[in-house]
Amino acid sequence: MPATRLLLAMLILWQLVAAPAIQAQTAPDARSLKLPALFSDHMVLQREKPVHVWGWAPPGSKVSAAIGAANASATADASGHWSVSLPAMQAGGPHVLTITSGDEQVVLDDVLVGDVWVASGQSNMEWPLEATDDAEAVIAAARHPRIRLFTVARNVSDIPLDDVTSDGWKPANPETVRNFSAVAYYFGRKIQSELDIPIGLLHSSWGGTVAEAWTSGPALMQLPDFRGAVQNIKPGTYTGPDVLQRVQREYDEALSKWMAEMGVRDEGNRMRGEWARASFDASSWKTMTLPGLWEDQQLPGYDGVVWFRKEIDLPAEFAGKEMTLLMGQIDDADSTWFNGHLIGHTQGYNTRRSYTIPAGIAVEGRNVILVRVLDTGGGGGIWGEPENMALVYGDEVITAIAPLDGAWGYQPSVDLRGIRLPARPNLHNMPTHLYNAMIAPLTPFPVKGAIWYQGESNAGRALQYRTLFPALIRDWRTQWKNEAMPFYFVQLANYMAVQEDPNEASDWPLLREAQTMTLDVPHTGMAVTIDIGEADDIHPRNKKDVGERLALAALHDTYGRDVVYSGPAFRAMEREGNTLRLSFDHVGDGLVAKGGPLKGFAIAGPDRNFVWADAHIDGNTIVVSSPQIAEPVAVRYGWANNPVVNLYNKEGLPAIPFRTDTWD
Repeated sequence: MPATRLLLAMLILWQLVAAPAIQAQTAPDARSLKLPALFSDHMVLQREKPVHVWGWAPPGSKVSAAIGAANASATADASGHWSVSLPAMQAGGPHVLTITSGDEQVVLDDVLVGDVWVASGQSNMEWPLEATDDAEAVIAAARHPRIRLFTVARNVSDIPLDDVTSDGWKPANPETVRNFSAVAYYFGRKIQSELDIPIGLLHSSWGGTVAEAWTSGPALMQLPDFRGAVQNIKPGTYTGPDVLQRVQREYDEALSKWMAEMGVRDEGNRMRGEWARASFDASSWKTMTLPGLWEDQQLPGYDGVVWFRKEIDLPAEFAGKEMTLLMGQIDDADSTWFNGHLIGHTQGYNTRRSYTIPAGIAVEGRNVILVRVLDTGGGGGIWGEPENMALVYGDEVITAIAPLDGAWGYQPSVDLRGIRLPARPNLHNMPTHLYNAMIAPLTPFPVKGAIWYQGESNAGRALQYRTLFPALIRDWRTQWKNEAMPFYFVQLANYMAVQEDPNEASDWPLLREAQTMTLDVPHTGMAVTIDIGEADDIHPRNKKDVGERLALAALHDTYGRDVVYSGPAFRAMEREGNTLRLSFDHVGDGLVAKGGPLKGFAIAGPDRNFVWADAHIDGNTIVVSSPQIAEPVAVRYGWANNPVVNLYNKEGLPAIPFRTDTWD
């Protein structure tokens, strides 16, 4: 069979195999009227697009939807699904959207019409506003009733779902923005202030995830690198409302069984009851300052189980009260007890822990927090920001009474270094699984465009990303039935140690190059962040510049504003004796070197050995040379994981890292 026909056959097979499972998964309780989570009070509908409303009702029942003077009706099919389309509307509101089926009626209040943007990616898109620079002042000032926020809960599925889990749309205010995506918030705030129309932000991201997890099966089937993985998916294996909890339980059971068979014992499990008592004498325990990874403190290179213990004194007013325990982030998994009562268990190195302490457990005087932490590789321990470790009663953070950051007692219990553990299904990084659960249910909802911050988890496969990332963009445009849907993304920030040798091999500049190459896809734009990263933290705290640089790209390309939206971008190189002259696009009002002479340029001759170069600005060009290179043939700028660079245009936007060569 010819290759094209074979590919088509496989695509059709994928759809046929998945279809019955989709039908079974999405069939609702047809006894009542039901709407997807996207439809709630305070929602934002996409302006100038037909208003698509859908849901479920008893099969054969008539369903009508009305907003303003417009109305439409449909009949629920045999599976209970119905769908109507109302005329496009201009920006404005508030409106009331009413859906009626028989004696049932759903009334959605305070509905606005404006522009809706999807925000997705991994942890730097997920990063909450409360953990960024100047967070408290920004949160206190966040009173934007015409910016609406919608967060999709984490979920996975090996088949496309028809709905997400969410607590609905929320107007932007100090309470709702605190845990919302900082990048998305700053982007939306900038767009809303410039256009003065309602803005809806659909946030659907997951830290530590790869691009192929956010791409559909049919799209990945067209990429040879992923075709086999998609074909091996068994629809229905990993899906359902509790799939993450089920897989975690199954893994915990398998790990416990394996440890028993291997003779690996966790002494803490035997001693837990004793350690949880307030009367226990823990003076022999060593102490560690938290939050902070244990590799950076007393346990370098340690993988395994460590128990942490903290005593806190509570006054009588909190005795017996229900409270919330915030434990920051824990790498990888934890089980947490309060006064001997298990209050939570979570798997995920970048998931902030929030556990309810039920009423009747806290006592006056001494209380004990006991945390079992399992780390199977890389960093381990309780980490994050000190303010994210706290005890909360109602709306009151009682840190002053019961501070949680600082010294904790610790006890290593199981040393797993050099031991191969049973494999745990990495569901959130399986191809298609996040697209199916967290993007597919959104695609019937018209949107203006998408913003994306991801790539760190694909950095080791940068050449593959050259085709994978454009495929994801095309896929989303296909699924949203908008081939010109705007798609703006963030280039990886500077990170890790500064390199002394310009020839040192690095993954991140190659991934950045793949991102830059994606600009060849129409209606895309890139926010360069090579100047705001942090050497020792993959999560830069400056998310304001990230969001606003994305907004500049949208203002220029989507909204037609005459703004400088990009830093200098390499265009051409000319040889002039023993120098190379570089010309650029997007110079704005001119090139500038911030903070002194130009930095970050390297130059090489025919031997392909790079040395740090002398560089200076000459008009709108840059002249690069080195006394060590008599016959220069190539230049690189910012070509490192964490380069020291300072080329900008006068509008303050950093130059895009580049190379003029194509050498391996």
